[in-house]
Amino acid sequence: MADERARHFRRLRRLRNSARRWSVLAGGLGGAAAVLTPYAGLGLADAAWAGAAGSAIAVAAWRWVDHRALAAVPPPPALDPAEAAARSRARLVAAVERLPVGPGVVAEVRRVRSRLALRGTAAAEPWARLDRAALTLAGLAGRLTGLAEPAVREAAEADRSLRELATRVASVERAAKLTPQSTLNEVHATLVAQLEDGVAAYERLVVAAAGYVAEDARPNTEHPAAARLTEATDLLHGVASALAELRTPLRAP
Repeated sequence: MADERARHFRRLRRLRNSARRWSVLAGGLGGAAAVLTPYAGLGLADAAWAGAAGSAIAVAAWRWVDHRALAAVPPPPALDPAEAAARSRARLVAAVERLPVGPGVVAEVRRVRSRLALRGTAAAEPWARLDRAALTLAGLAGRLTGLAEPAVREAAEADRSLRELATRVASVERAAKLTPQSTLNEVHATLVAQLEDGVAAYERLVVAAAGYVAEDARPNTEHPAAARLTEATDLLHGVASALAELRTPLRAP
């Protein structure tokens, strides 16, 4: 979304420039009509000159009226720098996401930024494990259909919950460093244990999902491509043997 204050002044500037252009055009046409009409009398061409001059004068007057009306309106307040930066960032992200590889690039940048924000805390290592497991599950998600779909939805909810928990762990850890108290340390230890257990459970879910995909893709019989290749090989061997027998001269009795 564009800055409303900047949009207001751009519109005001456009109206002023338009009013000036029409004023110059009206003056030129009016002067031409005033000078040329007495020389040839009133005719069709003079009516055209006069009509064009009158129209230009009217449009110029309307433009100046619009300009003065807009100038009388108080401009919107200046946009907060933080909000302006957020809007610029949102526009940049939207532009990148429209590219063919944009969504993947944006997701990777967000993952790296989140990982850097947790660097040096107890949540950094579980976060990295969760990232690896989530990427693995994302690669398997297209094949987790049917009975496995509820597990995929549950994994998405668990991923969001665990990331929020990791953020809380980092916040509590930073607060504990500022005011070392036994209560915060106990809370931090409890949160870290919950995060470790949650990430371990998520990893077990990913392993189970990989096993499901492997079992679902494993055929009960030989792969059709391998069977066709075996048949083609046998056929070629048979043709080669037949050609060899035809080319071998018959022995005299």
